[in-house]
Amino acid sequence: MAIINPYQTYQQNSAMTASPQELTLMLYTGAVKFIKMAKRAMNDKNFQEKNTNIIKAQNIIQELRSTLNTDIDMSAGLEQMYEYMYNRLLEANMKNDVEALEEVETLMADMRNTWKQAMALVKK
Repeated sequence: MAIINPYQTYQQNSAMTASPQELTLMLYTGAVKFIKMAKRAMNDKNFQEKNTNIIKAQNIIQELRSTLNTDIDMSAGLEQMYEYMYNRLLEANMKNDVEALEEVETLMADMRNTWKQAMALVKK
């Protein structure tokens, strides 16, 4: 018999009922979380966990890329930024480069914070 995890159920319900804007914020937040976890694992020499978390962050970046609307001029710039972050994560994973992880973490956190501010402005 499977045990139901209340936190996991809450997360699933949150994702199912979230607006597209809230889902984007969740993706940014998740990417930052997985990068932090990868950085911690890298420092602890836990390379399997580092790899797993970097791949999760890369998957989120791929999801963000797939949601871009190419009819909007700004999408081209975001596409390049996502590609850059994806490649830096790839490099961080192959070379155990903490600086690359920190760079992407900063960029992703900045994007998350900007997105959060934009959401707040739209609600006003």
